[in-house]
Amino acid sequence: MSDTASNTVSNTATERGAGPRNPPSARAEALIAQSDAHTAHNYHPLPVVIAEADGAWVTDVDGNRYLDMLAGYSALNFGHRNPVLLAATREQLNRVTLTSRAFHHDQFGPFVEELAELCGKQAALPMNSGAEAVETALKTARKWGYQVKGVPEDRAQIITCEGNFHGRTLSIVSFSTDPDARNEFGPFTPGFVSVPYGDAAAFEAAITDDTVAILMEPIQGEAGVLVPPEGYLAAVREICTRRGILMMADEIQSGLGRTGYTFACDYEDVVPDVYILGKALGGGILPVSAVVADRDVLGVFAPGEHGSTFGGNPLACAVGRAVVGLLVTGEYQSRARTLGAHLHEALAKLPAEMVREVRGRGLWAGVDIDPKFGTGREISERLMARGVLAKDTHGSTIRMAPPLVVTAEELDWAVLQLQSALG
Repeated sequence: MSDTASNTVSNTATERGAGPRNPPSARAEALIAQSDAHTAHNYHPLPVVIAEADGAWVTDVDGNRYLDMLAGYSALNFGHRNPVLLAATREQLNRVTLTSRAFHHDQFGPFVEELAELCGKQAALPMNSGAEAVETALKTARKWGYQVKGVPEDRAQIITCEGNFHGRTLSIVSFSTDPDARNEFGPFTPGFVSVPYGDAAAFEAAITDDTVAILMEPIQGEAGVLVPPEGYLAAVREICTRRGILMMADEIQSGLGRTGYTFACDYEDVVPDVYILGKALGGGILPVSAVVADRDVLGVFAPGEHGSTFGGNPLACAVGRAVVGLLVTGEYQSRARTLGAHLHEALAKLPAEMVREVRGRGLWAGVDIDPKFGTGREISERLMARGVLAKDTHGSTIRMAPPLVVTAEELDWAVLQLQSALG
């Protein structure tokens, strides 16, 4: 980018409010201290206290504005306070918010039908958090294995991938390869086998007569936005079909427009047996997740065998329907493709001595920084000081996943701030 272009981008971004920083106020420091004193330290947030948000920007309690380049780990694909989603929320808030599945309500049927149609499937089972949807998928696969495939009781095996991140529940961390997720949380749930990510031959070699499914991320987000080799997803699909096991795609972060397609699997024209969805399905307003599959898979459940008090509640269904409505137009997928190409082109121009590798697809990037320029945490703090919010993972990798409403100009400005933070 030329100096002229840099100045134009920087000045415009300053006009949006990302200029000189107000110093942390006593109120901000008190709020952070209050959090530290009264909660478990299971997160290490950046020292910013957000009070307002709109589109791709957030404002802290001291009036500083920041470009959000994380988007709630893809929960905010459609931007903060998306007007369509807020309207759907307000309308439903004035009617009914919760019934439990003990009764029918007028939003449930339309939501599960519309979501299933978006996925090209026959049925959807709504839950709340992403981890809850993954647990539901694991139970689905095991029950399907016993009822449909004929695996002997209590012998079902599910293959997972090294470097995965599917949540924090005990069953899920049982097959994690991240020491931070596993240390001192055992004993662990049996029935899982781990293989290298991106290695279709290793996956097939691990299949036994007791294998019922593979659980995998089309792109591994927490691992650093790792994109598998070309053809991997198609190879996994072919093996699952030939060997009679379920392909379960965790599209919680990668799905719903993030990669430039409705689902990351669409890049290779692959349709898994089971979609696992979350994050953006709730529009950044409330937790909504779901397992989506055909009737011969989800039909294994009988009343009383699985459930959730809040899963599929009226408010969640109303928001989920509005999210599906935004996606069926293809507008957000197109933006992610076009702006994603722009982002990756800009990141590719960063000095090679600073950046070891850039990975990703669509508006999703993992930027590996040479550690001599700082840890990921240090770089994230420098970015924050320059008006950009991003988050590190695995040492010196910076994740970038802005809301899909971001502009090309804002992306250019964010990359300039990253180069400045490294310099």
